[in-house]
Amino acid sequence: MSDTEREGPGLPQPSSGAVAAGTIDAPADPAPATGGPPPQDWPLPRRLAGAGLVAAAGLLLFVCYLRMSSTVPSNSDGASNALQAWDMLHGNLLLRGWHLSDVSFYTTELPEYMLVEAVHGLGAGVVHAGAALTYTLLVLLAAALAKGRATGVEAWTRMLLAGGLLLAPQLGVGTQVLILSPDHVGTAVPVLVTWLLLDRAGRRRWVPPVVGLLLAWTLAADAIVLYIGIFPLLAVSLARAYRQVMPSQPGGATPRNPPQSGRPISHAWFELSLAAAALAATVAGLKLPGVIHALGGYSVTPAPQSFALVTQMPTRVWQVLGGVLLLFGADFFGLRLSFGTGLVLLHLAGVALAAWGVCAGVRRFLRDNDLVVQLLVVGAITVVAAYLFARGGGQVGYSHEMAPALPFAAVLAGRLLAGRLICARLLPVAAVVLLGYALTLAGNAAQRPAPDADPGLTSFLAAHHLRYGLSGYWQADEITLATGGAIAVRDVQVNPHGLAPGLWESQESWYDPRLHDANFVLLFAGRPGFLGEAGLTPFSAAAQIADSFGRPAVAYRVGRYTVLVWRQNLLRRLQA
Repeated sequence: MSDTEREGPGLPQPSSGAVAAGTIDAPADPAPATGGPPPQDWPLPRRLAGAGLVAAAGLLLFVCYLRMSSTVPSNSDGASNALQAWDMLHGNLLLRGWHLSDVSFYTTELPEYMLVEAVHGLGAGVVHAGAALTYTLLVLLAAALAKGRATGVEAWTRMLLAGGLLLAPQLGVGTQVLILSPDHVGTAVPVLVTWLLLDRAGRRRWVPPVVGLLLAWTLAADAIVLYIGIFPLLAVSLARAYRQVMPSQPGGATPRNPPQSGRPISHAWFELSLAAAALAATVAGLKLPGVIHALGGYSVTPAPQSFALVTQMPTRVWQVLGGVLLLFGADFFGLRLSFGTGLVLLHLAGVALAAWGVCAGVRRFLRDNDLVVQLLVVGAITVVAAYLFARGGGQVGYSHEMAPALPFAAVLAGRLLAGRLICARLLPVAAVVLLGYALTLAGNAAQRPAPDADPGLTSFLAAHHLRYGLSGYWQADEITLATGGAIAVRDVQVNPHGLAPGLWESQESWYDPRLHDANFVLLFAGRPGFLGEAGLTPFSAAAQIADSFGRPAVAYRVGRYTVLVWRQNLLRRLQA
């Protein structure tokens, strides 16, 4: 019997406990023996009820995450992406004239922002709505992937475990990392879609090309796909092909798995096709931004790539630990004892479940036939290792660099531990923990929203008819988006000869004196002598302002800001 026949729909599946260790022919994710009828046998009303339940849950989650995202002010990172999507929505599909950061999100979050803006219009709410939509999709996809082919009680347990571990991000930095500006956590969404396709479609000839296309499309937006998608697919596919082609050793044989001679290489056509798709996706995904730039589209900033120093490794280990706690909503360091802190500590149970799920996946890796489990194990370990050994920031907020490990570990926990929790009669305990997570989410969503830009500053600029000006990166796009473009503030940076147009998340036409008239400079008074931040580095700008623009006609102090006004177009004085 061929693999296609063996894994085809309609055949009864053995329980997970009946799969012999070491077999390569066992079903990838068998349904439990005690489960209900196969999904394809569900009557139409039951399917519609299930779809309605998922839609209602998704809507409720979206509202909660939208409220949570609004507790953190949007910043210029998300604002620049919203401005790029707005430009695309109005015809500049290739983003001509744009200088983007090292992660473009061109094929992932930017199309999502376009859809949000088509309904919402331009404003800071775009960032919050996009973040809430992305995280809602992440939770639902993780639950769907964790379900696999299980049915009945085990299916629901799997979904609730995976979705529950993602349910309640932590307020503050946790919300900023997971539910704010486009980031690597959003890149996990198309990767989960790809793994879900592999899980549900089976060994069909059209699957590898579609998988390669999805990975290439996502890689064009975010290079982290190399760690969480392409490398895991290549490594796992080649390992599975090797196991099928090479003869098994007598010592590893079992009564159900007798020693085998090597099979013909054609038997591993699916695995080899997936490996080829991974290689093709790498080439296509890395080349696509260059092709777009050659056609007159956007350019990207090269990503910094270097290893951490050996003397930094003890600190890096603690940063990884703190980052993992933050991603799972369990960062209790520095918190005062309270009921809210107790809910944060409850999330340590989720950390333990996630770690257990990853360890279970590692332990059964070589003897398992579950392709999804193998891909998730390699992806989670790779992205955490890459973050550990990379030279990065020294704050827990930089854990966004390994954020895809969160949904990957959650799916592993749901997929591998649900049956064990059922057998151990631990579902009541899990339900209590899940209730605590739900209370955390409700409490977080009830918090008061934070303003996205200083309302006193924007009101002052509007009242004084100051519509176009210059500032540092962290003030520029944030104010522009918060006012819906009514007040435009553009980023400038320093060079040896004075002030120059910003080259980070900026559009060349912004600095064209034939199109715009900039007559003010915004200084952040919280840092005397500093002009906000250019790119990621603060700089002293007093001398550069005087050299480039001369003495201002008038200066205003507005809260934490200083507004310097000239009676000339400052864009004509910027250095090239």
